[in-house]
Amino acid sequence: MTKIIIQLIIIEIWLSTVSAQTSEDKAVIKVLQQNAEAFAKNDLATLEKIWANDESVTVFESGHANYGWTDYRDNHLAPEMKEMKNTKYEFSDIRAKISGDMAYATMKYTISGDVDGKHFDGAGLATAVLEKRNGDWKIIHWHSSAPRRQASSTPTPAKKS
Repeated sequence: MTKIIIQLIIIEIWLSTVSAQTSEDKAVIKVLQQNAEAFAKNDLATLEKIWANDESVTVFESGHANYGWTDYRDNHLAPEMKEMKNTKYEFSDIRAKISGDMAYATMKYTISGDVDGKHFDGAGLATAVLEKRNGDWKIIHWHSSAPRRQASSTPTPAKKS
């Protein structure tokens, strides 16, 4: 009996957490999920719809910055999608916060695919900033980072004096 009561309490807590998401939170999360799905499918047309298509876009990835949608699309996004095959890109633990017409979200990501016939797997953390424009949430900033690589187990030779 006690076990059933505990399970019911857990379900109630989970339901209250899920229902605590507003329709705006859900809309932001939907845009982010569309972003991952479109990237995995090499669907630039969908990405054009959910990103702001102007100079307000900034993207910081792997120590590199893109300023403006055109720079990001032409010099980062499109070339990256073109070279990747069998891509899987997913977000989890998305946490959105809305304030007026601005929103930010944090998430975890996993990505895998093939480049030049070699398979890769990756994961990391990301932050997105979105702005509500004409009733639709648009991504205006993206920052992602992968875990640091572990230091080499091979000792560095000492310098000779």
